[in-house]
Parts: sequence; C-alpha cells; structure tokens
Amino acid sequence: MLREELSGIYFILLKDLKAYYFKPPNISWGILFPLVLTLAFSLRNPAGLVELAPGLIAMAAVFGTTSMEAIVITFERRTGALERLLLAPISLRSILFAKVLGGTVFGLMISGVMTIIAMIIFGMKVTAPIWFLVSLLLTLMTLSALGALVAVSVKEVFEAQTLSNYFRFPMIFLCGVFIPIEAMPAPLQIIAYLLPLTYSVHLLRSTTIGVIQLQGFTITLIALSLFLIGFLFAAIALLKRSLT
Repeated sequence: MLREELSGIYFILLKDLKAYYFKPPNISWGILFPLVLTLAFSLRNPAGLVELAPGLIAMAAVFGTTSMEAIVITFERRTGALERLLLAPISLRSILFAKVLGGTVFGLMISGVMTIIAMIIFGMKVTAPIWFLVSLLLTLMTLSALGALVAVSVKEVFEAQTLSNYFRFPMIFLCGVFIPIEAMPAPLQIIAYLLPLTYSVHLLRSTTIGVIQLQGFTITLIALSLFLIGFLFAAIALLKRSLT
C-alpha cells in the first residue's frame, strides 16, 4: 500500500513537472518579477542589496510556488483530470501532496537561481548552509500548500490567480522583505505575524546575513511548520468536499 502511494506520488509529480512547470515562460516569470521588483527598491539604497537578498529569495519562492500551483490544480479540476487520478490506487491526500511537491520543486529551481544571483551579484553569504536549505525547503512546501489551498477554493484559473494576489502582495510588503517589521505600525505588525512569509524571511536572514539564535530559530521553524500542516489539512478538506 505504501509502495503504491509513493509510486503514485512520484509519477504525478513527474507528469506535472513535464506538462506544466518546466516551460520557458514560467521559468522566466518566476525569476524576472522578483528580481525587477527588488532592483526597483534598491535604486533608493544601492548599498543595501545584501540586506534585500534574503527577501529576494523569499519573493522568488512565493511566485515560484503559488503562481503555478493555482494554475495546475484549478486547470485539472476544470478538465476532470484530477478526478481521473482518483481512479488510480492512490489516496486523495497523496494526490494533493504530489501537487504540492510539484510547486516545491519548481520553486526550489527558481529560488535556487535567485540564491546564486544574490551570492554572485549582491555578495550575499550563506553562513549556515544546512539550516538555509532546511528553511528554504520548509518555506517552499508551506507556500506551495498555500497555493494548493487557494486553488481548491475556486473553480476557474483566473479566480485562483486573483485570489493568490490577495495573499502574495500583502505578504511581500508586510513580511519584512523591504521594511523591517519593527518599523511598522503596531496593527501592521500583528498582521505580519499572521502571515507565513514573515517567518520565512526571518529564517533566511538568520542563515545568511544574520546570526542564528537557537531558541528563536527553533520557534520560527515550528511556527512555519504549523502553517504548512494547517494549509495541507485545509486544502485536503476543501478538495474532498468539492469532489463529493
């Protein structure tokens, strides 16, 4: 049973990567938009590019996961392809997990390119490589699960993209990517700590331009993990309800 589930996850992931993710327009969009936005902000402070680098990677993770996740799941629900997958000997949880992994792999490629750019051009240094990778993977899975949750909440691709923007742009501007959370008004700080990207940015900064404080770092990892679990369970529940 477990072997069938793992095999099903693998082949769904492989199919999604070939059919949807690894297309030149998708790759260029995932790289160019965060880079252009960051460079636009850096014009005010060219010397602060190193400080912006973790936020650049976080933005690449956001757009590399949620954009495609919304398209893939919504499109397959609309065409009936997702329902046909249920004919295979694999659970609904495994199908959704495979979809989340697809967004994670694509996001890893995009954010990996951003990491290389940040290191070569901006001079960013990864001070804790293992924890950086753990933080990035957890970020990608959490954001991909958020994209899946958005996708199963609507019926059309344009609805999923519109709804995704309601999450993406507030996260970019409220989660410490460009402006420190401590410098925001108190109400915005409360909102910031209710968004998963806040914890992602903190983890990425701690492993690059900051210093890891074990207790705070562990609490942030746990908080981001709770977001991941919550998004996954909510997406599974909504998808199950929509298919019954």
